[in-house]
Amino acid sequence: MGYKRFDEKDLEFIYCVIGDHERVLYGENINEEYSHDELSDTVSYPDVVVKVTSTEEVSKIMKYAYDNNIPVTPRGSGTGLVGASVPMEKGIMIDTSLMNHVLELDEENLTITVEPGVLLMELAAYVEEKDFFYPPDPGEKSATIGGNISTNAGGMRAVKYGVTRDYVRGLEVVLPNGTVVNLGGKVVKNSTGYALKDLMIGSEGTLGIITKATLKLLPLPKKAISLLIPFPSLERAIRTVPLIVKSKSIPTAIEFMQREVILDAEKYLGRKFPDSSADAYLLLKFDGNSTEEIENAYDNVAKICLEQGALDIFISDTSEREESIWKARGAFLEAIKGSTTYMDEVDVVVPRNRVNDMVEYIHNLYKEVDVRIKSFGHAGDGNLHAYILRDNLSEEEWNKKMKDAMEKIYGKARELEGQVSGEHGVGYAKKEYLLKSMDPALIEIMAGIKKAFDPKNILNPHKIFQE
Repeated sequence: MGYKRFDEKDLEFIYCVIGDHERVLYGENINEEYSHDELSDTVSYPDVVVKVTSTEEVSKIMKYAYDNNIPVTPRGSGTGLVGASVPMEKGIMIDTSLMNHVLELDEENLTITVEPGVLLMELAAYVEEKDFFYPPDPGEKSATIGGNISTNAGGMRAVKYGVTRDYVRGLEVVLPNGTVVNLGGKVVKNSTGYALKDLMIGSEGTLGIITKATLKLLPLPKKAISLLIPFPSLERAIRTVPLIVKSKSIPTAIEFMQREVILDAEKYLGRKFPDSSADAYLLLKFDGNSTEEIENAYDNVAKICLEQGALDIFISDTSEREESIWKARGAFLEAIKGSTTYMDEVDVVVPRNRVNDMVEYIHNLYKEVDVRIKSFGHAGDGNLHAYILRDNLSEEEWNKKMKDAMEKIYGKARELEGQVSGEHGVGYAKKEYLLKSMDPALIEIMAGIKKAFDPKNILNPHKIFQE
């Protein structure tokens, strides 16, 4: 599709809408960070970056872009991993990071309404101070809520509490033509027409731009305890996970990790992990309203782990120990990144009872493709992260081996009835694997949905399934 090339006249209009010229970056004033996201090597600069502060500004810019056929890319913190916020057709980038206000805490309805630029860590801290709990817990705490909603981010607590979609009650959205709509609301039940709110969640900025979100809160659990459980091998650790899931004591989180990733994290953070002598670990978290309640929950799980060959059970029942363990877990991505010259990642998800098959396959794949692969993930919900490392490979060798490894991992996930992405999305970088894995009839339906929302295809083009 031919788009209008952004010019001085378009810039003048944006200056007119955005009275403060410091919130408009143009040409050489655009920072390099706006050309890419956190991991993907997908790179493209926008013609202009607009740091919006209101729904009205977003609406006016979208209406102008729609009328003039100018492509628009929404962006939050840029912490994505699949190129979803990269402006492939240049044009206008709408940066929502200054829309970062908490608008309302409704204690009667157990909801909080925020702008999209509020950071996950800011939201979590704000509600916890008031004895509430926002359960979604993606690894990147500096991501924006708008970005979390756009990718339906998951995180470590999904085993017990679910993912971002389960906590979005209502959205204010600016459509591609500039129209402002409200989807959902504070109601708990809603069977009124098509579930357009749920369609917006996970759409990666291709259907509309989120300008407000009303989120569900829970009462804050009074106590949390983690178990760090070393195993003699990765296979032993992973084969224990389905038994834990089947037990009646469901942890908040079930993470798996290998010793080599822990050593990377120790080096990156400059501090020791509580234990790094075993080959593999399960990290479990339990929460509740009393120590007795939690102990009753984890006692059964600890027995299961010991029966399956666990070497020990380390109980982390102080805030200092908790922070030490989970800070290391949160640093895994950056630690692996720092251990090589470049990496690409796979974010597959498989049924929970097949997670051991997938982990063992990835663990042994390096022998077949002759490239280093490190993995960790949310074993309790079947979402696994595999990182393919370039090290000192030439560009030609890297492209060949990386593609080979990805093809095999995604192929295995399909074989195990899994999906391309559990929480990072598809964006630009992973769409070829989505197209290979999805029924063409469903791609056609998605294309129809995109056309209904955005007939001119100006909003975040070339993402998810679009050529």
